[in-house]
Amino acid sequence: MRYAYALTGALLLGGTAASLALQNPATAQIAQNEPGAINAASPRAGAPMSFADMVAKLQPAVVNISTTQKVTVQQQANPFAGTPFGELFGQFGGGGGGGAPVTREGQSLGSGFLISADGYVVTNNHVIAPAAKGATVESITVTLQDRKEYKAKLIGRDPTSDLAVLKIVSPTPLPFVKLGDSTRARVGDWVVAIGQPFGLGGTVTAGIVSAVHRSTGQPGPFDTFIQTDAAINQGNSGGPMFNLNGEVIGINSQIYSQSGGNIGIGFAIPATEAKPILATLMKGQSVQRGYLGVSIQRMTDDMAAALGLPKDQGEIIARAEPGGPGEKAGLRAGDVVVAINGEAVTPERTLSSLVANAAPGSTIRLEVVRAGKRQTLNATVATRPSDDQLAALNGGAEGEDGLPEEDGATQATPGSSSLGVAVQPLTPQIARSIGVDSTVQGVVVAAVDPATDAGQKLKRGDVISSVNSQPVRTGADVARIVAAAKAAGRPSVLLSMTRGRVSGALIAVKIK
Repeated sequence: MRYAYALTGALLLGGTAASLALQNPATAQIAQNEPGAINAASPRAGAPMSFADMVAKLQPAVVNISTTQKVTVQQQANPFAGTPFGELFGQFGGGGGGGAPVTREGQSLGSGFLISADGYVVTNNHVIAPAAKGATVESITVTLQDRKEYKAKLIGRDPTSDLAVLKIVSPTPLPFVKLGDSTRARVGDWVVAIGQPFGLGGTVTAGIVSAVHRSTGQPGPFDTFIQTDAAINQGNSGGPMFNLNGEVIGINSQIYSQSGGNIGIGFAIPATEAKPILATLMKGQSVQRGYLGVSIQRMTDDMAAALGLPKDQGEIIARAEPGGPGEKAGLRAGDVVVAINGEAVTPERTLSSLVANAAPGSTIRLEVVRAGKRQTLNATVATRPSDDQLAALNGGAEGEDGLPEEDGATQATPGSSSLGVAVQPLTPQIARSIGVDSTVQGVVVAAVDPATDAGQKLKRGDVISSVNSQPVRTGADVARIVAAAKAAGRPSVLLSMTRGRVSGALIAVKIK
């Protein structure tokens, strides 16, 4: 995934429900897309002859956003330091042998649009955020279609949803547009995107809605977009996506591209989901989201088959944070959460998004499948920490293979041979040798059959803690659970495994 914005200069860069006041009651000016203002001039639905009249009305509310930034970079040390050439090459920026940091200037470019006559501007957070480690934003400039420039102040930002609100001051009322209802958007509807790609100035592209409720596979609670084939390129970020009624139904945010250019797959933040977030940001407040304190793994077809569950329903708990809301509610690794407050967990409505939309402090009802049986748990939702606070490092490098030599002690039991693995109990000595935490329990893989599915997914030294959510401590445990799954007609089993310092990974392995 690539963000659709441009960066120039010296930078090196590769819920809630609320109403949004979009018009200042103190002014009589109306929105550029007020009903009746452009409908008569809009191209008729289904077979547009021209978007020109509609664009002429809407384009004045779309703006260019640029930032100036200071970037502190660490210079490389002078490779000739201490040699007769040291002083000669030091004067050309070699760092003089010290590698001292230097400050350079950079710029970022993007798009946005006015949502009120008194100067509130919506854009993407990544358009106005520091563009690299060590960078700081010195100023933000908003340029209107008539080339008038205004300095803007950041009112609020929400990195999770990638939204930001700016405020500019103008002596006269400004043209603006209103956010529409994106829930009525249908696949195949015409849409028009307006923005400032590559800093070229106002650019209009048209296409259709390619998909709604599109998940791009990003982690976190905000991964629902409108997909479009209207051309979106770097610099379009933060610009509006209009329907044929002139309503803003999306905020252009990302593109899918291997080259960085448009290939007909762009993504916009749905306006209906953006409204309450923007309303909160306009008040200078931070967005509060619900939090369970669990690590989640998406359900694959193999996992669903291993657990005997329908495809595309539910997500698996890989880990419950000790003392967190999820653990207090009784959630544990291997549980499959299939619904929250009666709403099914699906690829379009993920567990993260459903929990995030719950008010902190509220109680939610979780429908969970554990060891093939359904049960209900009640959890009190906490406040989700910031993305920076949630960022966790994947623990160190994998440990060396310290398993005993393969002999009679490591021969496969019937159950593990049905998977194509040979296992043995995990002892403290083996745990130290293979670099896993002393608290990890289970069986360690001593050998795998490369001709099996397990041979493609497991390797010697991996630790299996549970099979189909049932703890295993010996090869006999594995054999019993695998045999039961085979007798039930299951094509695979679900393993919870640890590799080095990375624990809680869930994988489905086919039974031979």
